[in-house]
Amino acid sequence: MSADSNVSIPAFQGETPRIEARGITMRFGGLVALDDVCLKVPSQSIVGLVGPNGAGKSTLFGVLSGLLPPTAGTVLMDGVEVTRKSAQARAARGMARTFQHPELFLSLTVREHIVLADRVRHAKRRVWSDLLTGRGFGRPDTAENDRVDALVDTLGLGPIQHRSVGDLPLGSCRLVEVARALAVEPSVLLLDEPSSGLDIRETAELAEVMQQVVADHGVSLLFVEHDVELVLRICDSVHVLDFGVKIAEGTPAEIRSNPAVRAAYLGEEIEESATSHTAGIAQEQGAVH
Repeated sequence: MSADSNVSIPAFQGETPRIEARGITMRFGGLVALDDVCLKVPSQSIVGLVGPNGAGKSTLFGVLSGLLPPTAGTVLMDGVEVTRKSAQARAARGMARTFQHPELFLSLTVREHIVLADRVRHAKRRVWSDLLTGRGFGRPDTAENDRVDALVDTLGLGPIQHRSVGDLPLGSCRLVEVARALAVEPSVLLLDEPSSGLDIRETAELAEVMQQVVADHGVSLLFVEHDVELVLRICDSVHVLDFGVKIAEGTPAEIRSNPAVRAAYLGEEIEESATSHTAGIAQEQGAVH
């Protein structure tokens, strides 16, 4: 059974969650990958999902996104049960996701990726003519141009928007994936280890983009991440899994000080994150004085 701690969660209590997991259990034969896991992603929030390797994070992501049917439990989107609905049905209800390894068309430009996703949302018939008939991308209308321009600006992709993604570094490809996901106008976006493979500068840029996306587009974000410092820096709330059980949830400050979380991580990542956090505060205070 779940060993959730009784800690407070930031605001949003009166709102229907964008996505919610209730009592999710997942068994593969005799292996219990998830045991009675509950999770909520409120409106316009950033929620982190962390845990050691093998904790069940990817399995829970698969259940939430519709790729894995749970053994037991319920998944809801905006209060409507979608437990047995397909990934496509959940996408139609407002869910989008990215993957740990970017899945992009290497020959298409950055802008073409965003245009294509925009047409999936607003003009599906044009997707056929764009990709499958060999005639290339048809002329965009004013509304489409405005929507694409807005995403290009939000994610800072202007200087590279006409470059093929096959020529771009991993950090830029991550941003293209996020832009493409946002182009279908989701209410909730699931990000699978978005900082994987990124350097410190790229991770900082990604963090800024994630916060800007929530502010500008009103999207809720749920992301699985190994970079604990990133999670504790930008999330409104954090859920921690260990061996398929949720051992803690709370604000970043509560997670930093939670003994069960420290034990699960052997104290290392959390200790490093706390040190980094303290140093950052000291640096800011020094700048003020």
